Amino acid sequence: SQSEQQVLSSKLECVQSIKDGVLAEAKCAESDRVALLPQKGGGTETQTQSSLKLLQVEADVLHKKVDSEDLYVTSILYEREETEREVTGREVTELVWKLCLAHSASYETAGLFMALVFELRHLSLEALRALWQRSSFKCRDNWQPLIDALPSCATEACVVLMKELVASGEIEEDKVDYFFWSFAFIPKPTLGMIESLAPLLESPRASQSCFLGVTALLHRFCSAHSSCDDVPAVQGVLSILGKFLGQNCTVQDSEHLSEMQLVLKAVGNAGLAAASLAPVLSSCASLNSNPMEIRLAAIQAFRRIPCSVRVSDLLPAGD
Repeated sequence: SQSEQQVLSSKLECVQSIKDGVLAEAKCAESDRVALLPQKGGGTETQTQSSLKLLQVEADVLHKKVDSEDLYVTSILYEREETEREVTGREVTELVWKLCLAHSASYETAGLFMALVFELRHLSLEALRALWQRSSFKCRDNWQPLIDALPSCATEACVVLMKELVASGEIEEDKVDYFFWSFAFIPKPTLGMIESLAPLLESPRASQSCFLGVTALLHRFCSAHSSCDDVPAVQGVLSILGKFLGQNCTVQDSEHLSEMQLVLKAVGNAGLAAASLAPVLSSCASLNSNPMEIRLAAIQAFRRIPCSVRVSDLLPAGD
């Protein structure tokens, strides 16, 4: 049938000559035929011939030696060379202004935003507070560059400032959640971060993202510190979580049920740090009068606690 007839046919042939491991010459012949009216045999055809020939080889390019001292193994994370100059609050303020004036979807904006994140890491808490006073404005599209850059900063000073902004109610609720979720990705949490964030767990406005973000940060901290059980700040967070759990996770109504499930999930997030709460978790899971949701959540809270400290008789025989 006419529909099955080939409309376009192409052919390409190349001959390459290689000398001493280097492409010396390449000759190609290509023909393309388009049948405009296949049933009448009409169409057009083009023929192209190309030739490439190596003229010269730069010796230093062909046999370039690399100093092994210049090579090193690294991750695929973005890197930025450290500068000896001191970063000032005025320079960072100017960066924020430039971000506001730049087009939101441009390479320039991406570069400026990355520069802002790296420069924030050089500022002290006092300098960050002063920067917030000068640069907390919104751009014409209702964007606050500083709010978006702080979670990527990941220094203790940035975390403390974020905590202060949350506690003072200066930022919108969706940005508060954005702050807390970012804590789970801080590569090297510090003791100062935990001490600063712990009081937020006792706030009446403490959200799900608050409990989960802070305890995820706690887990990462304890993964890097073998004796974190003895750290007062860690004990303080566990004490707060323990108060919510009580002796066996007893709840009075559906509102407290939802709250208890959140706390148990946070305990599971804390992982290594929550080893001391293992006996309480066992009681929560073993109590027959507890709702099944609570008992299951208590069992799941063991997920990151080392096997060496888990309670062997988690559920009595016959349950």
